[in-house]
Amino acid sequence: MPGQADTTAPLERVIGAMAAQQGPLGGRLHADLVEQIPSYRAVPRELLDQIWHLHVQRALSVVRKGTVPAPEDFGEADVARDRVARGVPLGDGLRAFRRALSAIRDLFIAEATGHGLDPGLIVDRTRCLWELADVASLRIAAVHRQAEVAAAVFDARRRADFLRGLLYGTLSAAEIHSGAAIYGLDPLRRYRAVRALPDGDVGPDALERSLEAHGRRNGRAALLTVLDEAVVGLVEAKPETGDLEVTAGLGPPTDLDAVHRSFRAAGRMLAAARAYGLRGVYDLSDLSWRVAVVAEPELAELLLDRYLRPLEAEGEFGALIEESVRAYLEGGRRVREVARGAHVHVNTVRYRLRRFEELTGTSLDAPDTAVELGWALAARELGRASRGRAGPAHDGIP
Repeated sequence: MPGQADTTAPLERVIGAMAAQQGPLGGRLHADLVEQIPSYRAVPRELLDQIWHLHVQRALSVVRKGTVPAPEDFGEADVARDRVARGVPLGDGLRAFRRALSAIRDLFIAEATGHGLDPGLIVDRTRCLWELADVASLRIAAVHRQAEVAAAVFDARRRADFLRGLLYGTLSAAEIHSGAAIYGLDPLRRYRAVRALPDGDVGPDALERSLEAHGRRNGRAALLTVLDEAVVGLVEAKPETGDLEVTAGLGPPTDLDAVHRSFRAAGRMLAAARAYGLRGVYDLSDLSWRVAVVAEPELAELLLDRYLRPLEAEGEFGALIEESVRAYLEGGRRVREVARGAHVHVNTVRYRLRRFEELTGTSLDAPDTAVELGWALAARELGRASRGRAGPAHDGIP
């Protein structure tokens, strides 16, 4: 490397000449950036001027000292956060930075050559500027990715807070409209609240992504988040779950300011579907009065005592009676159809039905009997489903 005494003055003249051209060169670079990299049109000119000044001063320091700062000495975090917030992709940020460093490097070579700087020193400082570009690029990429992760976490938290307030009815009208604008909800549309729990190995985060993906493929808007191990949120239409192992409750369509009522209904649907051991997405039209069977266990016990437990004293014949009574009610009270399905004579079915009436003291022709017996049979089905489950029916339902 040339001696310090021989190079200091010429080098400082080069640095001075470069500094004098900072403004005009920055203006040309700005025009080039906004033309070639569209995402940079969102970055105000004054911010670009500030980072350009930083790049020039850092490069001039490298030219003067012949050393490159360590990666941890690059304070680019604020710049990265700003670019992420403005939607500038990492690739665009790196392209802009390398354009800036290339312009500085070209300026150095031109001025150094014009001032007759020692060729060995020109090569050395050019190498340093190349190294500066490499080290800074790696640092910019690292802090940009960190900023992207932080922004994603913040956005997910803010979205979850908005959904939680919307679903629990704690937001003001102004907060609802503000959040709707941010997350693409139409205040004039009606939405349905959904609560979903995974049934298989898939976790709630994966379930959320899958439900959103299914919604996008079918052109149906969905705003979902994970809350208390359940996937909750808003949908425009009944979700299609495909092969997903999931149980979900769906509330009725409502305006945004009444979604909390739909959310409560979705909770009841989910509890009922889970209690019956069902998979898929269920609303009130699917479950109907069976939702009340889950919600009224005392009444279910009363009707079980009245209609089904008297059959237990008959042993296996009691089970056959219950089977025939169930088929009789579900099949529209057609005895011949019941007999055909059970592969028995119609008189056998008639005897079983008559024996049911004797044991319970009721008449199958009475309207109240049909309603109450249907309730009792659903409660018996509910008990069998609960015994087949590994855990309680209401696990994870907020």
